[in-house]
Amino acid sequence: MLRPWAAHWISAVLLCGAVAQYSSDQCSWRGSGLSHESHRRDVEQVYLRCSQGSLEWLYPTGAIIVNLRPNTQPSSGHMAAFHVCIKPHPHSQGSHVYLERGGDLTLLLAEQEQARGSVQCFSLAEGALFVEAVPHTDISRRITAFQYELVPSQGPGAHMYPYLHPGLVTCKPCSDGEVLMAVCTSDFAGRGIFRGVASGTTEHSPVVVTLNGLFRQKSRVFAGARGRRWSGRINVPSRCGVHPGGDEYLLTGSIHFGEAWLGCAPRYKDFLKLYLRAQNAGTNPCHIDTD
Repeated sequence: MLRPWAAHWISAVLLCGAVAQYSSDQCSWRGSGLSHESHRRDVEQVYLRCSQGSLEWLYPTGAIIVNLRPNTQPSSGHMAAFHVCIKPHPHSQGSHVYLERGGDLTLLLAEQEQARGSVQCFSLAEGALFVEAVPHTDISRRITAFQYELVPSQGPGAHMYPYLHPGLVTCKPCSDGEVLMAVCTSDFAGRGIFRGVASGTTEHSPVVVTLNGLFRQKSRVFAGARGRRWSGRINVPSRCGVHPGGDEYLLTGSIHFGEAWLGCAPRYKDFLKLYLRAQNAGTNPCHIDTD
């Protein structure tokens, strides 16, 4: 529910403007509440136009509105195709984080919840982030800090990322078309074996994998070893069981906040038949070295 003082702040932003502060690199923002005039409740507008970045607000006072957009031409349909996921730093404190749309505020993260570092996601079409400083006598050690990512709501393996649609994760196999697209567009793709399941949470478990071939990786989540092998961990939703050892799989997925998440993962021999059939038909969206 919108509080009267919050409505006054938001109205002031819309009608009279507010202190505007822009990110120098369009991806990350760092500011200080000490820049506010002591006799005003300022609302600063922050504009970030990037697929991922961070925010750090030192000595929070007043409030900031964080407007997040992809670095592509905006449209209503395009906005609905993205979710924003934020992950607070364990030391983050001093503010509550809300979703703001049309003057209505919905609590996303209370100050005391941020130390857990849990990921929260919402549709980009749902509005902007309204970060409100919590009044404290001493603000000298309070910093609000979080990372953010813009995550496609649909695509190969999107149904496996639990923070997009809490409680609605499905473990259904990807279609042939999704598998072929996943090997071309995923943050990582390789062939390997599940080695074992490490301790995790009720939502997901890290699975230790060994990759015998690595087609791509967006960032170095898999470490190279001797003999052209790579090792690492992939997060798998707890309800999607894995079977350590045995068959080799095509492993694809996304990387969020430095961690790998499983997407499409058919048996490699089945993928190879599919890939070669599509290659002979000239319908492969990309070429990979399967040797």
